[in-house]
Amino acid sequence: MNRFNTWLAEKITQMVSTMWCAYLFAAIALISLPGAIRSHDTIIIIAWVAQTFLQLVLLSIIMVGQSVQSSSVEQKINETHEASLGEFELAKEARAMANTELQELRQISSEVHRILKDLESKIKST
Repeated sequence: MNRFNTWLAEKITQMVSTMWCAYLFAAIALISLPGAIRSHDTIIIIAWVAQTFLQLVLLSIIMVGQSVQSSSVEQKINETHEASLGEFELAKEARAMANTELQELRQISSEVHRILKDLESKIKST
């Protein structure tokens, strides 16, 4: 039952969050506009604008806007993720290079120590 409810909610959201749905809602709302105007009652006209037109039409437009913003945020997240992966790879390469250089420095240091010991022993023997 939960899967069905989720599926149905997703389908309704997909349908309502389109500009075509906003146009349809605007057309439906406009059907009652002449009656509201003919009433010459300010409260009825304001109620039509607020409750009929704005609620029906803005619902879809806001959902479209949220979808656009969500896509933009998702794109930025993906770009940031890709950049982070690139930086991580560079850091791994730098670390590998540093390890190689450290091994070379250790070898050089070992050779210097060996040379110094050889010199020391030559100086002591003379």
